[in-house]
Amino acid sequence: MSAFLIKADNIGLQINQRSILEHISLCLEPGKILTLIGPNGSGKTSLVRVLLGLLQPSEGSLQKKPELVVGYMPQKLHIDGVLPMSVSRFLHMGQKVSEAEVRATATTLGVVHLLPQPIQGVSGGEFQRILLSRALLRKPDLLVLDEPAQGVDINGQQQLYQLISSIRDEYGCGVLMVSHDLHLVMEETDDVLCLNTHICCSGHPEAVSKHPEYLKLFGSSLDGMAVYTHHHDHSHDFHADDSDGESTSAEHKHGNCEHG
Repeated sequence: MSAFLIKADNIGLQINQRSILEHISLCLEPGKILTLIGPNGSGKTSLVRVLLGLLQPSEGSLQKKPELVVGYMPQKLHIDGVLPMSVSRFLHMGQKVSEAEVRATATTLGVVHLLPQPIQGVSGGEFQRILLSRALLRKPDLLVLDEPAQGVDINGQQQLYQLISSIRDEYGCGVLMVSHDLHLVMEETDDVLCLNTHICCSGHPEAVSKHPEYLKLFGSSLDGMAVYTHHHDHSHDFHADDSDGESTSAEHKHGNCEHG
């Protein structure tokens, strides 16, 4: 069994002479949840695209488990309001899955009662669970979840993150999750990587929530719970190095993968 699902070593990405990612090293492992956080424009989406093979990095190396199966949950998905489509049909669309598999996965995600209903009529929280069901139907080695709690109320977000953790436990898949909500995900994630073009800090969520670089980006922490208060009275220079000239990446180790 491969010790990792995806391993990135010193990844860099430049687009139109602009530096989008610099010196990114990470490891995604089976049964582990890694949450990627960072302000808008920090390179989170670009990094996910590189890891999925949708963007070619300008430098560095990327290794993947042979025949890696990825289940992807997009941040947003527009469905035409006049397109007649039930939830069941949406889950079947483009996938070779049986009705029994669809019902079993929908039951796990708590949306089995929605299967015959028009997908346009479900709530925001229900739609996110449906998207997660669709990703899970691929029987993935790795789940990639881009802002999975988008459009979900605070109670629904906590339940969704708990559900993602239980899916990891049941299926044994790795999870890469993009989120702005460290204060909500920290109990359900194994490691956090804070990105702002480069890796600002990384490691256990509680340690990251108290790290100076995290606090500089997102504000203060309270009783070990990071409070999201990202201020917009500053700019991000995508070309600049850290002001003190030193690396701010916290050295950490993910199981069989170690980097600093």
